[in-house]
Amino acid sequence: MATHHANAVLPDEPEKATLEGKNKVLGFWLFLGGETVLFGSLFATFIALRDQVNGGPTSQQLFDMPLVAAATLILLTSSMTSVMATLALHKKNLKMIQVWLTITVLLGLGFLGLEIYEFVHYVHEGHKVSTSAFGSAFYTLVGFHGGHVAFGIIWITILQLSAVKKGLTVVTAPKFYLACLYWHFIDVVWVFIFTVVYLMGMIGGKVG
Repeated sequence: MATHHANAVLPDEPEKATLEGKNKVLGFWLFLGGETVLFGSLFATFIALRDQVNGGPTSQQLFDMPLVAAATLILLTSSMTSVMATLALHKKNLKMIQVWLTITVLLGLGFLGLEIYEFVHYVHEGHKVSTSAFGSAFYTLVGFHGGHVAFGIIWITILQLSAVKKGLTVVTAPKFYLACLYWHFIDVVWVFIFTVVYLMGMIGGKVG
């Protein structure tokens, strides 16, 4: 019922159909700008400290690239499913929004599961937060991103539960849109982490 009703009354791009919706989108872009600066600082810190291992394991000795590659594939796939959710939003199809976002959440949980396993494995190998400056910088950057993934999962889940009662409206549509935009952001950040932390870490040598 909610889907049929939404199709009848919602305009194109319902996330921007009202001034409030447009302001939310603009404000969220500003928020992502601040997040970009924050992550940029963490990247700069990691690059500066990546060789400070203090006798602990180096990135070449430590990183489990097949595991990281699997986690990367899962997260990039979740980016595609969130795109499908956005397309369903523009078609005003609440049922398919819910389907694609459910898949996104499940993939996000899979990514977090692999990341937790990765961290536990590294700790057993002697790579702890307190082991070295490299360890502190690594866990801060990668863990901070993992926290963002966890937040995104919780946010999307709450939106889905709320939409069961509220349906798809010009009020709820911007929330779905921003959640998908946030998910794309954390996917893009992971691409940089995969490149700067893992790939460059396996190659070795100092950056810059």
